[in-house]
Amino acid sequence: MLGYLFDFLLGIGIGLIAGLFGVGGGFLIVPALTILGLPIHVAIGTSLACIVLSSLSAAVTHIRRGTVLYRVVAIKEVFSVPAALVGAYASSLLPEGILKSTFILLLLYLSFKMWRDETAPDLEGGELKTLRISAVGILSGLISGLLGISGGILNVPLFHAYVRIPMKYAVGTSSLALFFTALAASFGHYRLGQVDIHTALLLAPGLLVGARIGALLVHRAHPRHLRKAFSAILVVVAIKMLL
Repeated sequence: MLGYLFDFLLGIGIGLIAGLFGVGGGFLIVPALTILGLPIHVAIGTSLACIVLSSLSAAVTHIRRGTVLYRVVAIKEVFSVPAALVGAYASSLLPEGILKSTFILLLLYLSFKMWRDETAPDLEGGELKTLRISAVGILSGLISGLLGISGGILNVPLFHAYVRIPMKYAVGTSSLALFFTALAASFGHYRLGQVDIHTALLLAPGLLVGARIGALLVHRAHPRHLRKAFSAILVVVAIKMLL
């Protein structure tokens, strides 16, 4: 009974972060699953399956609130998928240390930029720049393929700081984009036998509830507070990759 309660609470915590920040939460799920005894490859595959559930739950809530930009999702994913394939191939050609160092520096730069940027983007004030959205798709896809992560941790800061999308829209749009990315990746891991369906189903109720709550909180939070909280999340991820 305690085991089921732990899985439910773990799912809620991870789902809450996924819904609130528009990220997959893989940087939390994978370590948690390895502590529970899953091999690292199975933990990664199961994590992606969990991200499918949490991102879908969050995306549905954001869609109902009208904070998902479908055009951005479509353009981003068109460029992310092939870029991820290129990144996966290139990962075997580049030293892991250089890849991680570059990613850590990028996270710290985006964290600094989001923390200091007090100007609020306005969707009514200008049109979305297709070229910039495409660049985000390429960069996010490459990083995903190179480092074996979902790429969701880059979506929100790049949407906000580079494409100039308001935070609530950046989070909502990232949630839907992440669903498609995680779905494709988890299917690949499932075919390799690297998804523990039992564990994913145990976490599912908490993930769905937590992601729903997190997505609702986005619409109550002040954009400035949300931006600074996400900035702190980027630093946490950078430190985790450094250790």
